[in-house]
Amino acid sequence: MNTMTTTTKSTPPAMDTPPARGLLPLPAGLARALVPAGGLITVVSAFLPWTWTSDFAGDLTYYGYPAGLQLLAIVAGVITVAFGLGAHGVKGLRWLNPGKSPNALFLAALSAFAVTWYTGIAITIELGGLVNLEPGGLLAMAGGLVGVLGALGLPQPADNEATGLAAYFSRPAHIPEADLPSDWVQRVILTLVVALGLVVFTYGIGIDPEESETFIGFVLLLAIGAWALNTSGLTVRYSRLNAGHRGFSTTMAFIAAVIFPFTQSDDHNANLGVNILIFATVALGLNIVVGLTGLLDLGYVAFLGVGAYAAALVSGSEFSRFSGVHVPFWGAALIGMGSSLVFGVLIGAPTLRLRGDYLAIVTLGFGEIFRIAVNNMDGSSGPDITNGPDGITNVPDLNVFGFDFSQSHDLGPFTIGRFANYFFLMLIFTAIVVLVFTRAADSRIGRSWVAIREDETAATAMGINGFRVKLVAFALGATLAGLAGTVYAHETYGVVPNPYQFAGAAPPNSAFLLAAVVLGGMGTVGGPLLGASLLYLIPEKLGFLKEYELLAFGVALVLLMRFRPEGIISDSRKKLEFRATGQMDVPDQTTLEPATGVAKAGG
Repeated sequence: MNTMTTTTKSTPPAMDTPPARGLLPLPAGLARALVPAGGLITVVSAFLPWTWTSDFAGDLTYYGYPAGLQLLAIVAGVITVAFGLGAHGVKGLRWLNPGKSPNALFLAALSAFAVTWYTGIAITIELGGLVNLEPGGLLAMAGGLVGVLGALGLPQPADNEATGLAAYFSRPAHIPEADLPSDWVQRVILTLVVALGLVVFTYGIGIDPEESETFIGFVLLLAIGAWALNTSGLTVRYSRLNAGHRGFSTTMAFIAAVIFPFTQSDDHNANLGVNILIFATVALGLNIVVGLTGLLDLGYVAFLGVGAYAAALVSGSEFSRFSGVHVPFWGAALIGMGSSLVFGVLIGAPTLRLRGDYLAIVTLGFGEIFRIAVNNMDGSSGPDITNGPDGITNVPDLNVFGFDFSQSHDLGPFTIGRFANYFFLMLIFTAIVVLVFTRAADSRIGRSWVAIREDETAATAMGINGFRVKLVAFALGATLAGLAGTVYAHETYGVVPNPYQFAGAAPPNSAFLLAAVVLGGMGTVGGPLLGASLLYLIPEKLGFLKEYELLAFGVALVLLMRFRPEGIISDSRKKLEFRATGQMDVPDQTTLEPATGVAKAGG
C-alpha cells in the first residue's frame, strides 16, 4: 500500500520593511537639526542689510531694523524654528504638529525659502545683478535653502502612497483626536485665532501698493504658511473647537471687523474694506444660488446693478430722472431690494425650468441685456431713465437719523472718516445677510436646496417642488444683492453701466463674484467672504498686473481646481465629494466555506 506523504511548504518569515527615507540621503537626526537651524539663520539675517540701496521696496538697508520683506522673513523663520523644535519633542511646541507629519516641517521651511529667495531674485533683477545683494541677503537665501534641504531629508511615513517630491505635499492620513481643554481655554484659543487673523489682514491691507514686491512676499508666506498649518492637522483641530463654539466665533469675528477701522490711519484702507464687504455680501447671495442650490448664474451682477440704479433714482441726485424725489435711506434700501426681487422673479420664472448649461446661457444673456439696456436709456436710443453711458452721478451721501456719512467723526482718540462710516453700515448689512444665509441653509427650504443641488430628479421624485424651491433661492439671492447695491450707489457717489458686465479687469462683474464663491468655498459662510477679500485685495496691491489681471485670474483658478477643488474653506459634503472618491473603507471580504455536517433548520 502506497503511503502518500504531504509536503508542507513553510512560508518564509516576512522581511522587515526597510525604513522610509527622505528624498535626500541624510541621517534623520541631521535632517531634523537642519530645519530649525535654517529658520534661525533666516531670522538672524533679517537684522542685517539685504541690499545697499533704498530703491528696493521696503528699504532693506539698515542694521538691526528689519522692514518689509525682512519682517516677513522673520515670521517665516520663527514658524520654521517652532515646527523644527516641536519635531524634537520640545515641550510647549509639540501641539504645532498633531499629525506628526514631516511634510508640515517641509512646508514651514518652504515658506522661509520662498520669501528669501523671491526677495533675492527680485533684488537681482530690479537692481541689475547679484552685486546688489549685501551679505545679509545672501545669508537669508542660505538659511532658507538649509531649512528646505533638511526637510527633504526627513523620512516619510510608511502609509504615504505618494513618491518623490510629491510626497512632501500630502497630508497625514489621520489626525488623532485630542482631549479638549476646558471651555474657557477653548474660548481663549478661538479669540487668539481671530486676533491673529485681524493682525494678518491689517498688515496685508496696509502694504503700500507701490511696494508690490512686499505684497507678493506676504502672499507667499500666507499661502505656504496656511498650507503648513493645514498639513500639520492644526486646522482640523481648530475646526473641531469652532464647531462647538460657532456662535462665539462668529461674535469674535464681528468684533474684530468692528476694530479694523480703528487700526487704520489712512481712510483709503477703510474704502478697501467697505468695497470688500459689499462684494462679499453679494457673493453670499450668489452662494445661495450656486453653492446651496447648484444653479450656475452667470449674470448675477445685474441684480446688484438693479438695486444700485433703483436707489440712485430716488435718492435726490440732480441727474436722476426723478430728481425731485429724495426718500430716506431705509426707503431707498427697500426700493432697491424690492426692485431686485421683482427682477429675480421675472427672470427666474420662465428660465428656472432649464438646467445646466442652458440656464447658464440664459442668465449670461440677462446680465448683458441689463447692461445694454441701462446704457441705452438716455432719451435718444431709448426712454430717458438711466442717463445712458453717463449714468446717475452726484448721489448724495447718506444721512441716517442725523448721522452724516460724509463727515469725519471723532471717537475718543480715533477719527472715523467717510469710508469708515460706510464700513460700519455695511458691516451691519453683512451680519444680516450672514444671519439670513445660515438660517435659510439650516431650514427646511435649505435642505431642499441641497437636495436639488445633489440630484434634482431624485429630489422631485421625493416630493420636492423643484421649480418653486429654485425660484425662492433665485429671488432671495437677488434681494440680498439689491441690498448691497443701495449702499454701493451712495458710497461711490453714483452708478454707471460699465461695471455690470460678465468679466472685466475690475469688480464688480459676474465672473468676479462667481470666482469668489468657488475660490472661497461653495455652500459655506466664510468662503465667499474670504474669496471676495482675496480677489479684491490682490489686484489692488499688485498694480503691475493690470494688463495681465485676467490671465493671472484664470491661472489661479486652474491651479485651485487642480489642487483644492472644494475651495479654500470647504464644508464636509464638498470635501467628501472631491476628496473621498474611491477612498471609502471597504470591509474585508470573507470566503464562505462549505459547512460540514448537517445544519439545523434556520441555522
